Amino acid sequence: MKTRFVTMKGAGLRRGWGIWSVLTISTVMQALSGIMVDTVAAATTSFPTRPVRFIVPYAPGGGADTLARGVGMPLSEILGHTVVIDNRGGGGTLLGSDIAAKAPPDGHTILMITSTHAVVSSLYKKMPYDPIADFSPVIRVASAPNILVVHPSIGVSTVKDLVALATSKPGQLVYASSGNGGGSHLAMELFRSVTKIDLIHVPYKGTGPATIDLLSGQTKLMFGGLIGTLVHVKSGRLKTLAISSISRSKLLPDVPTIAESGYPGFEAATWYGVSAPARTPLVVVNKLNQAIRKSLQDPMLSQRITSQGAESVPNSPDEFAIFIKSEVAKWGKVVRDSGARAD
Repeated sequence: MKTRFVTMKGAGLRRGWGIWSVLTISTVMQALSGIMVDTVAAATTSFPTRPVRFIVPYAPGGGADTLARGVGMPLSEILGHTVVIDNRGGGGTLLGSDIAAKAPPDGHTILMITSTHAVVSSLYKKMPYDPIADFSPVIRVASAPNILVVHPSIGVSTVKDLVALATSKPGQLVYASSGNGGGSHLAMELFRSVTKIDLIHVPYKGTGPATIDLLSGQTKLMFGGLIGTLVHVKSGRLKTLAISSISRSKLLPDVPTIAESGYPGFEAATWYGVSAPARTPLVVVNKLNQAIRKSLQDPMLSQRITSQGAESVPNSPDEFAIFIKSEVAKWGKVVRDSGARAD
């Protein structure tokens, strides 16, 4: 009896210990969970707690860098902490973007992205990151259209004229671009696909040399940046046919869009935006969105955006995420159809 009693007692103790263990572990887990929630809440509520690193995956001096610096100045005042511009050019934006993707998702590292962000996964066979899954979109900042220009010698004045000429001379008109897979190349490939015309592509190492040969008449047409190309249009050395944005530009109100020239929905603009690493808390993403939205109201920044031929187009994180996904799908198809590859 004594042995049996002890055994039963031991079993009872073991059963009791098992129940106590479950209850204790559950209580501890709840407590730890509460601490973690409180810690995250405290961190996100007080964000930022130190300088914000703003990675620009381009060399200093370009459009993305200029815009990032313009956003960074008022953003520093709004956030109460310095926004540090970190230029990490290289690899067709892959270097800087990869650094941002692998940064702690606490909002203290953000990335300037452009329309290139939506194209790289189609241009490169191996990617160090996923342009959608590895980022939390914050806000679309600005959009800059391209203009379709031709050398005056081809004697066309409208998109309709150009399409008619190219249709009558398949594979004879030569267009220039700033390089394989670049914005001007893909914009023309999109135009070629919707108009069903056959053109010859000559890629250059940059917009400068491409423009020089277009001005000399060695090539006949090109999509160029509004500001860089406009000076040649005003001098009469180039003729502008249309603008690639979905609506007309305030700088060129008399120039029709390609969409209204017979190709509804056509758009091939260079856009700029800000993203953070994936899993950045939503409250931090929203705080960054509101702060950048407010910084875009700064008169100096507004003037800087306009001077680049762009316009401010702020949106919500959800809207920007949807936009990026649509751009990845859109330009992925253009890249596949054209066979474009990065230089």
